[in-house]
Amino acid sequence: MTDYAELINRIKELKREKNAIILGHNYMDYAVQLVSDFTGDSYDLAVKAMKTNADIIVFAGVYFMAEQAAALNQDKLVLSPDPKAGCTLSDALDVETLKKFKEEYPNAPVVLYINTSIYAKALADYIVTSSTAVKIVKALDSDIVLFGPDANLANYVEKKTGKKIIKVPPNGRCLVHASYVKQFVEMARKKYPNAVLMAHPESPLEILEAADFVGSTNQMIKFAKESKYKEFIVATEIGMLNALKLQVPDKVFYPLISTESCACARCPYMAMITLDKIKNSLENEVTKVIVPKDVAEKAKEAFERTMKLLDKLS
Repeated sequence: MTDYAELINRIKELKREKNAIILGHNYMDYAVQLVSDFTGDSYDLAVKAMKTNADIIVFAGVYFMAEQAAALNQDKLVLSPDPKAGCTLSDALDVETLKKFKEEYPNAPVVLYINTSIYAKALADYIVTSSTAVKIVKALDSDIVLFGPDANLANYVEKKTGKKIIKVPPNGRCLVHASYVKQFVEMARKKYPNAVLMAHPESPLEILEAADFVGSTNQMIKFAKESKYKEFIVATEIGMLNALKLQVPDKVFYPLISTESCACARCPYMAMITLDKIKNSLENEVTKVIVPKDVAEKAKEAFERTMKLLDKLS
């Protein structure tokens, strides 16, 4: 049986000894969020990584997130507790495919979702999250935009902006959100009649159109905190309920679909990051995330260009 108290204490000791911080994604297990210095969505954690004075960053999330932190912090040691923790979205877009689309649409800006490999990001003009995608695309001086790799988010952006969105690739999907169907919403609303539905824009349009609120994981937390409602159905990866329960403890949250009903409710890659692996990562300083300098610089430029445009729009 795992002694969580002992593990947590050891991780805290290692953080102090090594001047390290842990960045934990909102989808992480409850215990991992407890040892994280910051929790948030991919974009929020990337910004936190840029502002830290720590010598070591342990990224408790899937590998593309650790790559992003490494590209933005080339003077720091960035560790991934399990570099095999991948992402179906990140895997959906390779560099050669992106280059072909860029050649076909040479004047179209390239907007990539943060759930993308660092090598693809090095070819992007802008890097967005679900909370910033619509805002950035709407602000661009182009009626045609190359957007990838999430086709569901691309559909949502197209609907919200009225622009022609070229999906790169045409069918990139998150394995969790791609499993959602409208019947799940109907069943959840019947089961929880007093709850409002919050949906992540990686979900299919039929889910988003049925939702009471659409937003990123951070936006869901904000909405739940400020809402007059007390019960919420959450249409995103089930680990999100951990973040909601930690940050909005006075309200009640239900998954759109539970792991008992469907294994698809939990991202198998997110579940690969555990307390044991975080402890091992800190103790042995593994696995070091290495991004070639030229790739890191180009990806950083795209990220900073996005931040500047967001600042201008705010």
